Amino acid sequence: MIRTACGLDCPDACGIVSSKELFPKVIADTTHPTSDGTLCSLINHHIHSQDRLTKPMVDGKEVSMSEALDAVAKALSVDKKLLWRGSGNFGIMQEITNLLFKAIDGTTTKGSLCDGSGDAGILAGRGINRILPPSQIEKSEVVVVWGKNVTVTASHLMPYIKNKKLIVIDPVKTEIAKEADIFLQIKPRMDFYLAILLARFIIMQNHENRDYLDEWGSEYEDFYDFTREFRIKPILEHIGVDLNILGNIVELIKDSRVVFLVGNGVQKYSIGNFVLHAIDSLATLLGLFGKEGSGVAFIGNSKLGLKNPFDVNTKKVQKATTDFGEFETVLIQGGNPAESMPSSTRVKESLSKVKNLIYFGLYENETSKMANIIIPAKNFFEKNDIRFSYSSYIVSPMRKIIDSPIGISEYDFTRYLMEKFNFYDLKDENYYIDFILNQCKQIENHFLSPAYQEFPYKSGFGEDGGDEFEFIDDFYDDFEKIKKFQRISKNRKIEEDGKYFLITPKAKNALNTQFKRDNKIYLNPKSGFVDEEEIIAISPYGKHKFIVKNSDSLREDSVLIYANAIGVNYLTPPIVSEEGNSACYQEVKIELKKV
Repeated sequence: MIRTACGLDCPDACGIVSSKELFPKVIADTTHPTSDGTLCSLINHHIHSQDRLTKPMVDGKEVSMSEALDAVAKALSVDKKLLWRGSGNFGIMQEITNLLFKAIDGTTTKGSLCDGSGDAGILAGRGINRILPPSQIEKSEVVVVWGKNVTVTASHLMPYIKNKKLIVIDPVKTEIAKEADIFLQIKPRMDFYLAILLARFIIMQNHENRDYLDEWGSEYEDFYDFTREFRIKPILEHIGVDLNILGNIVELIKDSRVVFLVGNGVQKYSIGNFVLHAIDSLATLLGLFGKEGSGVAFIGNSKLGLKNPFDVNTKKVQKATTDFGEFETVLIQGGNPAESMPSSTRVKESLSKVKNLIYFGLYENETSKMANIIIPAKNFFEKNDIRFSYSSYIVSPMRKIIDSPIGISEYDFTRYLMEKFNFYDLKDENYYIDFILNQCKQIENHFLSPAYQEFPYKSGFGEDGGDEFEFIDDFYDDFEKIKKFQRISKNRKIEEDGKYFLITPKAKNALNTQFKRDNKIYLNPKSGFVDEEEIIAISPYGKHKFIVKNSDSLREDSVLIYANAIGVNYLTPPIVSEEGNSACYQEVKIELKKV
């Protein structure tokens, strides 16, 4: 029996046990910290997918792997070449292609399709983004689930929040919201204002932790002045929140061990950095950092504290808004930008201009169908690698379970091409794996990153500790074409345009654009559309047909289309966040029309 770990893009990063004789059956490794004896259905989708690429192809013809790699080498011999890597599967060895593009003077990407905006907000306040261990969530008294669909995106946390006082803040009435002591069905994109109002009420009612603030947040009075720029009544009207429910939230979170579980949903906007900075500022007022059973949990930097041999300096372009047409050759590694990047119409037009489009990955998808060179990859059962988790500092070896004639690993792909270009300084594959693991502390069958801290920020903020928290003191937003909303006069009213907010969460049975997909749009029944009706959703960036599914879990001013749904990214904007170089999938309102 061989212990490995799941490589799918999920914070759980579950442990897996299997063997050459047992495979394709796999079972949960119950000795692994995030396994609870079961594995999700996505593992079976990964193993048995009918969409797996099995044959190298060049210009529509099946060729040998060496012939396909020679075609890649020829295509990369041009001046302008780009590496664009997706994140459907995780593993540090996937990043070894960075060394190839460094050697051949290629271009890579910067930024994120996921969490960059929120990460920037955290860095602005804390100076460094440390992961809150699940053990501290377990010790909390109150859990605030803020824009996070825990049962879908972080099921390993469910045992840790059992029997806690539960507050859920979300535009959608999720499964976890149905169990909440307080559920605030907030208007989309209003999380910043909510955090600011809660912070103001905390100070107004003298619930701030003065002793903590004197040591680690002495500028809190200036922060209070900042919160006072936001007039309470017009803000409450604009965000659609009743004053009484805010009072109830304050009563639960004051003088308690509180953990905020914050999801990506709150920061899929141009202002996402402000949202996380505001939530962190609220948590600091309460003295929640560096203490048992308290803190803010968001996606963390899984490689924090590690020397990464694949972290190299290259020319870079924005990942979320890449203009592929600027390059003669583009290598797409493990992604599907034709469907996963914002503004699909623009992306597909851009990809169609690429002379040499190379797809190196596992599954046939919209992008691979456009490629003239296809290189099938090994999956994570067929190679050695290391798995990091972005919700803990657990580091798990991914050990090869089976030999397969299909595909090539990232290491062998890179080695072959570097030798083609007469670069022979690539080290043995085990060297890179050992280089990472030797920096970690082994605990039974897994490892802990050197960044692990039982009580993050116990010794203060900043990279080395000792610094104070930097409260948010600025905000700007022109989404409604009204800047500095906090300065709106008492009697001024916001004019709504009648369009729907777009919400794009992760789906339960899919992963990015992999596995089970549909083209459904979820609406409040009061929208006037009927189930199974085909309608057209329209944004300033494109339009697409969807099938209606009515749901009482949606607000009347919102629609939900899952992030993996067919056609959703025809509606999303090709912009990056104010900070963090992140995609802004929900920075748009849409119209709905009958076909």
